[in-house]
Amino acid sequence: MRHRLCRNIGFSREGKVCLVQYLNLQTLEDLSSEKFRSCQPYPWVNIEGSLTVEGFERLRGSLPPIEAGFDRQVGVKRAYGQGPHDRFLLHYRPGIEVAEPWREFIAELQGPTYQGFLRRMLGDHHFIPTFEWYYAWEGCAVSPHCDAARKLATHIFYFNTNDDWRPSWGGQILILDSEHKWRTHSGPSFDQLKVASAIDPRGNGSLLFLRTPHSWHGVRPLQCPQGRLRRLFIVTVNVPSFQVWWRKVRGKDPDGFRIKAA
Repeated sequence: MRHRLCRNIGFSREGKVCLVQYLNLQTLEDLSSEKFRSCQPYPWVNIEGSLTVEGFERLRGSLPPIEAGFDRQVGVKRAYGQGPHDRFLLHYRPGIEVAEPWREFIAELQGPTYQGFLRRMLGDHHFIPTFEWYYAWEGCAVSPHCDAARKLATHIFYFNTNDDWRPSWGGQILILDSEHKWRTHSGPSFDQLKVASAIDPRGNGSLLFLRTPHSWHGVRPLQCPQGRLRRLFIVTVNVPSFQVWWRKVRGKDPDGFRIKAA
C-alpha cells in the first residue's frame, strides 16, 4: 500500500501561517521505493524537480553567504589513506542566523511529510536528520569513500544552475562500483573503482542514496574559474547508534556539533 504525502502548513518566525511549499510532493510520491532499493551498485535515485519552482528559487536566492559562519576546511586528514574533502561547510544548529526560506524548508524537512517519505524509501526507522551547506571552489574534491554506519542515507540538494556552473567545470557526483573488492575502511582511488553513474549537480534536483558497506561515492577535483562555487545542501539521515547516543549525552548532535549554536 502506497503512502500518500500531504501538504504541510508551517508557521513563520513571527507565528504567521506559512503556505509556501518547498518539497515537490507529487515528485516524491511518484518515486518507486522498489526501484530505488533494487538499484545497483547500491540504492540511489536522482530526483529531478525535487522542489517546487517557487521553493527552489526562494532557497537559491537566499543561500547563506560565506560570511555567515562557514568553516573553511582544507587538508583535513581522513582515515584509511583517503584524500581530504576540501570545502566551505556550514552546519545547521538551532539558533544560527539563516534566511526565512531556509528556516521554513528545514522545518518542512523535520515534519511528518518528509519523514513519511523517508520511511517509504528507507524503511521504518527512527530518523535523526542533520543539515549542512557545502560550497566548494577550484581544486576541491571528495575522495572515494563510504559514509559512517550511523548515516542510514544522504539526500543532497543542488543549488547551481546553467547560469553559474558549466559541465566542463566538473562537480558531478560519482556513484562508484567497487565490485566488492574494497573494504569499507580503505582508501581506493577513482581509477580503482568503476563509475556507475555521474550525477549533474545543476538545477532543481537532488540525489538520495542509501548507505551500505559498498556505497562508494566521490567528486573529482573541480575545474571551475576562481571565485565560482559549487553549492549543495545536504540532509544526513542518521539512525540511533552508540556513537549518536554518546554524542547526545555530551550535548552534541550525531555529527559531533554542539546542539545549539553559541
